[in-house]
Amino acid sequence: MENLANKMRPNKLCEVIGQKHLIGDGKILSNLVLNKHLCSMILYGKPGIGKTSIANAIVKELNLPHKFLNATINNKQDFDIAIAEAKMYGNMILIIDEIHRMNKDKQDLLLSHLETGLITLIGLTTSNPYHKINPAIRSRVKIFELHELSIEEIITGLKKATSFLEDIKISDETMKVIAKSSSGDLRYAISELEIAYYSSSNHEITLDLLKQMGTKPVFFHDKNEDGHYDVLSAFQKSIRGSDVDASLHYLSRLIEAGDLDSIYRRMSVIAYEDIGLANPSIGPKVMAAISASELVGLPEARIPLQVVVTEMALSPKSNSAHMAGDEALNDIRKGTTGNVPNHIKTTSTTYLYPHNYPNSYVKQDYLPKELLGKKYYQPKNNKYENNLNKIHMEMKGER
Repeated sequence: MENLANKMRPNKLCEVIGQKHLIGDGKILSNLVLNKHLCSMILYGKPGIGKTSIANAIVKELNLPHKFLNATINNKQDFDIAIAEAKMYGNMILIIDEIHRMNKDKQDLLLSHLETGLITLIGLTTSNPYHKINPAIRSRVKIFELHELSIEEIITGLKKATSFLEDIKISDETMKVIAKSSSGDLRYAISELEIAYYSSSNHEITLDLLKQMGTKPVFFHDKNEDGHYDVLSAFQKSIRGSDVDASLHYLSRLIEAGDLDSIYRRMSVIAYEDIGLANPSIGPKVMAAISASELVGLPEARIPLQVVVTEMALSPKSNSAHMAGDEALNDIRKGTTGNVPNHIKTTSTTYLYPHNYPNSYVKQDYLPKELLGKKYYQPKNNKYENNLNKIHMEMKGER
């Protein structure tokens, strides 16, 4: 029996829920379909936010030959068959799910046909294509990032789903609980609705029924419903502000929401943005806590996270390294660069090799002449940086 999420697949882009930065009047995907000029693309983002729905809507609206493949499930022979069909039609849209898992043989097979236009690719992935996709494929496609769906958009999807379920009875409050428990995954929310519908003898979905199913209400949002990012912001600012109690409070709200991915990402940023050189060991400790959390899973995952967040809040803070790096990056973006000095170019015969000198240091210029004397790094007053800077000055023979 076909599941409800598949029954609801849109036939037109305008029926897709969310992704308003790509879909709608004047938006890029809608214009490509309107002009009947599709380019190869990769759609990436979290599960259940519309990647497959958008691909499905595009091919149906354009009414072009197409084929769905999965990089993990389908073998090279399946790809050969798709290429042969494309040659019969003259062109084909090939939709490849989990494209980040496509092996080299399949990639090599596609490349020349992408180049000639025989194949128009729509790749789908939850992984960042800039890290996971072969550069040769990347250079031939346009990459579109899909955004996480809001609670309101999930509720819109659930209301649409109820039209496929006869005699369903569900309150707005119950629907909101399903939406909040989905962590932005519309497919999951629809599945929960469908299971609850068939789990009820009279098709009434209640909070008590959801509790029996293990659908846990997640009340970590503020009353204005935009609290998810506010909680993440408060989490980081509490650690940055060295308030250990507030840090653990906001960590607990995120754990209760089951949003481990957001916790991992935000802790990784905080370790280097806010603590940095004041406690450089915190970065590896954060990664170790993340690995431990992934290994044991919830509910025990909370324990390594609680330990490392406590240390992060109690740690001294420094943003000197990343502020220095950002200032250097701003110079590059403004065109303040200059040529690499001749004596440190690859072919130089005048380079002074520091390891041949006392303390592995010899004075020579490394910055382009346009930037000589530029000081990006401004040390903060903390024990580790003070020691680091003292060692650096001694190495240069300064006191």
